[in-house]
Amino acid sequence: MTDILPQLIVGIFISAAASLLGVFAILKRMSLVGDALSHVALPGIALAIFFKVNPFLGALAFLFLSAFGIWALEYRTKLSVETIVGVFFTASLAVGALLIPQLELLEALFGDIAKLSFNDVLVSVGLSAILIAVLLAVHKKLALHMVSHELSSSIGIRSKQLELIYLLLFALGVALGIKFIGALLMGALIIIPAAAAKNVSKSLNEFMFLSVLFGVSSAVLGVYLSSLYNQAPGPIFILVGTGIFILSFVWRALIGRQR
Repeated sequence: MTDILPQLIVGIFISAAASLLGVFAILKRMSLVGDALSHVALPGIALAIFFKVNPFLGALAFLFLSAFGIWALEYRTKLSVETIVGVFFTASLAVGALLIPQLELLEALFGDIAKLSFNDVLVSVGLSAILIAVLLAVHKKLALHMVSHELSSSIGIRSKQLELIYLLLFALGVALGIKFIGALLMGALIIIPAAAAKNVSKSLNEFMFLSVLFGVSSAVLGVYLSSLYNQAPGPIFILVGTGIFILSFVWRALIGRQR
């Protein structure tokens, strides 16, 4: 159990952060953005490998630049966030696939939490905690903004700044999750727990709590089962999360019939 303790700690913090991000992604109806945005990190990973620096730094730099670009374009064009991210996604995926060496490509796409160093654990836990703290500090304003832009603006909420904060937090969450689950599956880390929570929650606080609970449970089971059967944790996490989503869907259907 001690061998997988660092993986469990990182998995718990990253999944908690990602699950909270997923709540607001669903409220904003940008569920597929997490999946698309994760691929934007690939050119950054490639350049980091080329210059022999930590791939996380390359991924984070490209994701932050993309977040600023998406934010700027959203307010200067009539295109939706999904459309803008789609453009970034396809271009970045093509560039990343060309630049990343084949041996590192598989790890970038699917992650490898077993290779975490002590510094990786500290950075992942620390940045995840910061992400969670900032998101909790602005969650009420963020939820109101995503439900109604007009209402949030009428009470003095700075919509543009709030959008940028969320996109930067989103970029940070994606960068943190790539090591755990990989760029290919990162979107699911954000969306599946939140989707399951939405099926059974009745309030925003309940939505957030259940999303974190489902995400953390999936991560813990994913790490444990991957260690038990000597498999990569990413795909197992997704399968566990999907199972929870199906159960939540069945629960909602049964409760709906009773009413």
